Amino acid sequence: MNLMISSVISSFKRFILAKILAIVLGIVIIFGIMIHLIEPETFPTIFEGIWWAIVTAATVGYGDYAPASFVGRIVGILLIFLGVGLLTRFFAAISTTSFVTQNAYIEGTSTFTGKKHIIIVGWNERVRETISLLHTSGSIIDIILIDETLEKNPNPENHFHFIKGNPTHDATLQQANVKHAEMVLITADQSKDEVQADMITILTLLAIKGLNPTIYSIVEILTTHQVNNAKRGGADEIIQTNRVSSLVMVNSLLSHGVSDALLAMLVDLKGCKLQFIEANLDLIGMSFQKTSETILAKGNILIGIKRVGEIIINPPLSLEIRKHDELLIIKK
Repeated sequence: MNLMISSVISSFKRFILAKILAIVLGIVIIFGIMIHLIEPETFPTIFEGIWWAIVTAATVGYGDYAPASFVGRIVGILLIFLGVGLLTRFFAAISTTSFVTQNAYIEGTSTFTGKKHIIIVGWNERVRETISLLHTSGSIIDIILIDETLEKNPNPENHFHFIKGNPTHDATLQQANVKHAEMVLITADQSKDEVQADMITILTLLAIKGLNPTIYSIVEILTTHQVNNAKRGGADEIIQTNRVSSLVMVNSLLSHGVSDALLAMLVDLKGCKLQFIEANLDLIGMSFQKTSETILAKGNILIGIKRVGEIIINPPLSLEIRKHDELLIIKK
């Protein structure tokens, strides 16, 4: 309901602005024609009459044209009074509309109308870094941030659209134009305990998939036993934050300095350098070693394969590539 009211108000403001502009243009044209008909010697063409009307209504007063007759001067006086009032109202309407639009953008009440955008649910330091890295990677895709706790756009200079609202509500998702979104990233709410945070994440996922079943969804899950529920909810990718952190910690304990190396590798791989590609017909039946050499000759590095949903990193060199295998490569 709030979304519908906001849309109606926005449309009404645009209508009022267009109406005032049309009235101003109409008055300028009418007075331009009138002064040409009253004083054809002073204003030999309609265009010159309209030029005088514009200059007079705007109270600029260049003095290149001026009515000489009594009637012409009366027309000029009327135009000045009308011009001051209408133009003042017109520019005031523009200023008000710009102010309201800017406030709506900052406060998260404006509706996004673009398509093929990314929706990110939840605001935290990870999201701040994610958006920053997306921008530095050269991505030009629109980013929409949905968060219920923020009072205003946390970083309006970073060029992302903020929407304040509950991401499990249809009105909020429609405000983000979820039906035309390409991807969604749902982050865990760290202000809640892990079980509750996962429940909210899955509920948000279900709400989004209900409105856009084809959207590519990436969700952050904190507890292992909720992973299957996220899959049942339609998650295309699941990021198990706690598991990832634990693996980094274990590797750091067993081999000092690994965390720095992993971070450096991940930073270097930003911007789609780590990709899955489908094995083409030329590679089917070839060993992993031979496939690796073929891909390396093109400047890319083969590090694993994805087979029937299972990812195998650094498999045996003799492993044969099969049809429908996906190759995990680092692009040059």
